[in-house]
Amino acid sequence: MENIHPIFDRIVSRKEKEQFLNQKSGVFWLTGLSGSGKSTIAEKVERMLFNKGHLVQIVDGDNIRSGVCNNLGFSLEDREENIRRIAEVSKLMMNCGIICINSFVSPTEKIREKARGIIGPDDFHEIFISTTLEECENRDVKGLYAKARAGEIKNFTGIDSPYEIPRNPALVVETATKSVEESAQMLFEFIVEEIEKK
Repeated sequence: MENIHPIFDRIVSRKEKEQFLNQKSGVFWLTGLSGSGKSTIAEKVERMLFNKGHLVQIVDGDNIRSGVCNNLGFSLEDREENIRRIAEVSKLMMNCGIICINSFVSPTEKIREKARGIIGPDDFHEIFISTTLEECENRDVKGLYAKARAGEIKNFTGIDSPYEIPRNPALVVETATKSVEESAQMLFEFIVEEIEKK
């Protein structure tokens, strides 16, 4: 590593970029089972924030796996590396003053703590999109649970791979009892409160 010479101290600072964009950047990390509503809520909130004049970027699991992480599988080890890369990319965007809404199953406390450690505890906001496994299977938007139950998909979270419920999330959104609009509004209000802090 002797040929690595970072220039972080010489580039335009995060604070200046935040002032330029008139917002406080941060990473809002949506975790929950597949089918809980993470991506749907993230898309709505991104549009709401953009319409309010904020620069925001969704970092979504399927999008990331089609590019930055297209060489990774779904073992716990690969999931950990997937989250490490996402956290590093999110940190770069956050340091540009961008608000990141991250939508990832991120199934274990260890994986989420790794992301928090990279991004920083003050900038990492863990949002638990809470829905029962039964409800997610009933929705099965992508048909993944049926395939997992049939043994066509291995290491599927909630079926043959664990999901650990967050111990102390910044926000819990119960999508089994709230509409998409209500869930999005709840997250939107939480983010606005954070990003408009000076």
